[in-house]
Amino acid sequence: MSNAAAESERTSTGERDAPSRGEAAPPAHGATVAFIVEQLREDILTVRIAPGSRLVEGDLTARFGVSRGPVREALRRLAADGLIDHRPNRGALVRRLSAREISEFFQIRVEMESLAARLAAESDDVDARALFAAAIRPILADGPRRLPDYLCENAAFHEALMALAGNRELRDLAMRLHLPLIMAQVADILTPDVLGASVREHRAIAVAILKRDAQGAASLMRAHLERAAALALKPRAAGENSME
Repeated sequence: MSNAAAESERTSTGERDAPSRGEAAPPAHGATVAFIVEQLREDILTVRIAPGSRLVEGDLTARFGVSRGPVREALRRLAADGLIDHRPNRGALVRRLSAREISEFFQIRVEMESLAARLAAESDDVDARALFAAAIRPILADGPRRLPDYLCENAAFHEALMALAGNRELRDLAMRLHLPLIMAQVADILTPDVLGASVREHRAIAVAILKRDAQGAASLMRAHLERAAALALKPRAAGENSME
């Protein structure tokens, strides 16, 4: 097989060179189920695999160098996590959220994360506050954001806030609402201007938390998520209405 043909085959099966994507090297004796789950989760949440894309078992077995058994188990776990859907005669598809689902997720997140911001600002845990300050350093960096980097930075910021809030039940509930999945679904509206505004809002929330301004942190978080919801829903509502 020629080099060009080999490259074409790798592309068609979804196999990617690890150094070019920053992907971890697979285990020595083939990818484990956990490894496959983690790699596909990262691909979905950074939009390397777009919403609605079909995940073909044969392509995945070639990519990870395993039999169909580990691939099927990985897909089962991703489905249980709400990241993919299994549909009759179509197989596994990356989950595509409807406008209603996005709206309802945001309605819940606004209330939960406003509470988390208030609890974080009120926290007296010195060690936890130090960890929060360290975790948010990336949002203080100047310069434009690339979309994949922003998605990781955004998830890390919200996770750090939940950690400082110190309410384990609230944190567990927030994790079930798939903030990274929501952000991946709305990647099409994340223009450089939108990303810049979001980074500035993150900074303002972080400053309020570090200053122990509980009311300010909660208000800023509410405004941040309500703006994000409005941006995400505007084009989707219009699109879904046009198909009715």
